[in-house]
Amino acid sequence: MRFIDEVKIIVSSGHGGPGAVSFRREKFAEFGGPDGGDGGLGGSVYFEADDGLNTLLHFRGKKTFAAENGEHGSGRHRNGINGNDLILKVPVGTIIRLEETNEIIADLTKNGERILLAQGGRGGLGNMNFKSSTNQAPRYAQPGEKGVELHLELELKLLANVALIGMPNAGKSTLISVISAARPKIADYPFTTLEPNLGVVSVGEKTFVVADIPGLIEDASEGKGLGTRFLKHIERTSMFVHLVDISWCIDPFEAFESYMVVRDELMKYKKEMGDKQEIICLTKIDSMSDEEVKIYKDFFEQALDKNVLPLSAVAGKNVEKLKKLMLKGVEQGG
Repeated sequence: MRFIDEVKIIVSSGHGGPGAVSFRREKFAEFGGPDGGDGGLGGSVYFEADDGLNTLLHFRGKKTFAAENGEHGSGRHRNGINGNDLILKVPVGTIIRLEETNEIIADLTKNGERILLAQGGRGGLGNMNFKSSTNQAPRYAQPGEKGVELHLELELKLLANVALIGMPNAGKSTLISVISAARPKIADYPFTTLEPNLGVVSVGEKTFVVADIPGLIEDASEGKGLGTRFLKHIERTSMFVHLVDISWCIDPFEAFESYMVVRDELMKYKKEMGDKQEIICLTKIDSMSDEEVKIYKDFFEQALDKNVLPLSAVAGKNVEKLKKLMLKGVEQGG
């Protein structure tokens, strides 16, 4: 299934049904009194967050969505049937904007959260409502109120506890496939991941959600490569796991430069990204000796004054330790 995280749609609430002009028929009176009923209410449009969805793909084929109109009132004081409401389900983490002004009108962050976006039109009053001492046989009724049409932009920002970040081919897809039930496509070429993948990680009886974010490159914050399209998915995570592939590097300095490229792009995108918790993992160490790995580890720890974790997802080395560190970070980050 393709990952779709931005769509434009049009939603319309239903028109209210018109009231009826009708008169009670009596044997010796042409007009036995007004008995026209009211029109039904137009259906409203709601959006509801559903954690069973992780894409906006279901909005791609269809661009317009409308609730039902209310039905006409009729004689004998019968009101029209109300139009059915329309409930559009979206993934948790969906932001809804007015296309014309770019104003955010909803940000659905909890499963089951529902918001009314387009109120249905009121039904018109039938002529039975207009009888008075001076007008015993009113021959008019109200038309139904028109519904509301909104041009909307939907944007999905994934809600995950942890984001796996790094350069293309850093081993993010392999890692998420090892630590969760996620099964991303994995191949040996740049930009293997063209869409974020979500996986639920279990540590004992506790679980948290990890997002595999497509590889970032220099100038990603300006849209290069996969660019800002996926940087936004990192915003709501409580921490990063930054994977640095050291298997291809000539020396530790080259590996450190690749780490700083990604780090700089995060800061350029939004400065507050630098305040998030970060676990740094040196990946693909299964092809290296312990002595070589130690040289890289020592270099990073001296440069950053923090611990780094050598990791091999393929061989399973330090994977369980990483899971525990992630859980600890998630719990500390709330």
